[in-house]
Amino acid sequence: MHTVVILALDGVIAADLTTPIEVFARSRLPDGRAAYRVRVCAPTEEVDAGLFTLRVQWRLATLAEADTIFLPGCVDPTAPIPAEVLAALRRAAANGTRIASICTGAFVFAATGLLDGLRATTHWLAAAELAARHPAVTVDPDVLYVDNGQFLTSAGAAAGLDLCLHLIRRDLGSAVAADAARLAVMPLEREGGQAQFIVPEQPPAPRGSTMEPVLRWMEDNAGSDLALEDIAALAGMSTRTLNRRFREQTGSTPLQWLHRARIRRAQHLLETTAHPVDRIAAQVGFGSPTAFRDRFKRVVGTSPNAYRRAFRGAVAS
Repeated sequence: MHTVVILALDGVIAADLTTPIEVFARSRLPDGRAAYRVRVCAPTEEVDAGLFTLRVQWRLATLAEADTIFLPGCVDPTAPIPAEVLAALRRAAANGTRIASICTGAFVFAATGLLDGLRATTHWLAAAELAARHPAVTVDPDVLYVDNGQFLTSAGAAAGLDLCLHLIRRDLGSAVAADAARLAVMPLEREGGQAQFIVPEQPPAPRGSTMEPVLRWMEDNAGSDLALEDIAALAGMSTRTLNRRFREQTGSTPLQWLHRARIRRAQHLLETTAHPVDRIAAQVGFGSPTAFRDRFKRVVGTSPNAYRRAFRGAVAS
């Protein structure tokens, strides 16, 4: 039987810990037999889980028996990781054990060096910190999970459930995975990626920069039909100079910045109004609904209708 071992460290996030326990322990083969054996291990007998203390039956040696190891997130992803934990994970990987992380568990994973040269993800709030601490890892904050074969990572919270269902489908097929999804009251696959759950920030308008008045004007007039020439005329410079100054001060081109401002406004309208998507496209300055849908999906990672369903519920579109 396939053995899943979840590693609990001090500060473990309870939801990240219990997600693989519940999903794999409840999974059943078509004949009703348990599909997985599930264990929880830790370096010590007791683990500080915040509001409660977890008493753990198995020690790190159990990792050697695992077919799959899960690394749940911890409240403080920058906390030191015991050397014996990293060594045990490296040994397991060398023996071919599959390793997966949930949320900030990617920090433990990356600390082993096993993710070097690979693409990985974590909770979007922690993505920049993970990339800064582990530059050899390509951090993608816009996906729910990344499957590199032996090594997998997932984003925060419910994305761990997506990853668990993905692994069950990989191991045992769609029928068993679909049954596990029904038990979890989850779709077997969710549309879109982590980008749709990121709180959209205002496009950057650095104070004191020479472009600040232009940026504010662009944001105020994002719903209008603006061409690059219009922006350049307002700024009192050529389009070539505008592009150069814009990239120097914002890291983006004027049109890219404008598109993101429009998409942010569209997200707000999708969340707070029942306006049809075509109307919203016009309100935020897109000349055609098709262009709006294409740009929205490119930036947010899902369609306008799917975004609205996720954040406002079913409304006319």
